[in-house]
Amino acid sequence: MKLFLLTLLSVSSVFPVHSAAAGNAAGETDDAFLEDLSRRSFRFFTENADGKTGLVADRARVDGSAAGSKRARSASIASTGFGLSALCVGTERGWISSGEAVSRAVKTLEFFAGKADNAHGWFYHWMDAGTGARMPDSEVSSIDTALLLAGVLTVKQCFSSNAEIGALADKIYRRVDFKWMLNGDREILSHGWKPETGFIPYRWEIHSEAMILYLLGIGSPSFPLPASSWRAWKRPVIEYGGFRYISGAGPLFIHQYSQAWLDFRTKRDNGVDWFDNSVQATKANRQMCLDLAFRFPDYTPEIWGITASDGASGYMAWGGPPATSDIDGTVVPSAAGGSLMFAPEIAIPALKKMKKIYGGRLYNVYGFADAFNPATGWFDADVVGIDTGIILLSAENLRSGSVWRWFMANPEIQAALKTAGVR
Repeated sequence: MKLFLLTLLSVSSVFPVHSAAAGNAAGETDDAFLEDLSRRSFRFFTENADGKTGLVADRARVDGSAAGSKRARSASIASTGFGLSALCVGTERGWISSGEAVSRAVKTLEFFAGKADNAHGWFYHWMDAGTGARMPDSEVSSIDTALLLAGVLTVKQCFSSNAEIGALADKIYRRVDFKWMLNGDREILSHGWKPETGFIPYRWEIHSEAMILYLLGIGSPSFPLPASSWRAWKRPVIEYGGFRYISGAGPLFIHQYSQAWLDFRTKRDNGVDWFDNSVQATKANRQMCLDLAFRFPDYTPEIWGITASDGASGYMAWGGPPATSDIDGTVVPSAAGGSLMFAPEIAIPALKKMKKIYGGRLYNVYGFADAFNPATGWFDADVVGIDTGIILLSAENLRSGSVWRWFMANPEIQAALKTAGVR
């Protein structure tokens, strides 16, 4: 994969390869820890973005080593959405120059505005990083396009003085036909579409990571969803360990991804506090791990976190509560990391403890490996872009609220919240 050569040189100087134990001293402050974690996570997005398309690889080796042409060429549009947002974080933190970040953002937006294959404005989940060609059997994905759009609208506001970025972002967003993705339904969106078989027979009909998808649709300036779409999906209530919250699926990430961009801290939705809902889900996830400690003694008050991730036998959609039956003692750092913005008092100690105990096997060039199993000694060799991305954005929202500020500055989002009845 061809990268921006000059930026790689500058990034290498900004991010010297430290020993994995760097910063593990007992006296490391929380802010110093978050700074180091965020810079390493940001590095993934600069070093794994293609120089022609801006597409970001789905995954990479945690130690930053080359991982083979097939791995490097498999890009994810969701990872790219996180990567666009990462450019804003990096600029504000001084990890990349504003000029270089703008150049990268323009390159990416130009590709999606004029070159990437799409269906009614929706993009394929997986693409060849260098050419943008659809990866075999990849679907046109509604949720992954939404996460890409979140990044598109974030850079639009972050670099608001750049007219080219604004025009390209508007073109990409306005072209997405949300009504087409309804596939004949009046309110509920489909998961996606394939040219060979048509629409996928699943819909976003229950609470999930799709909150941002629905609000982007309701706020669309060209193909808006009806306001009733926001009320159409089910909101089942979970009660576990003294915690009560709405949740439609097991993995904790469903409570994190939308709110990496959507700021619900001062808003109510017919009495629902979505921010606090994610706080409760995070605390319940930790309690579930503690309740599983009789089977997996490595789960402790500071070593916890289960969400969809790599496992020793492949990618797993484990989660809870209630705990999915396939949980095997694996710990997923992005469970705590993605909830830094919700519950830092339990997330920061967990991440610091993981780093201190497991060192370079777990914490390396790009931050945390995707998952590990302390009972078996298995440590993932990879980081996954969306999991690294949620850690970076959640940490930044905790520290400054900047990702929220940029995304929420889009008038379409403010209009969507008002239309949906979120006050």
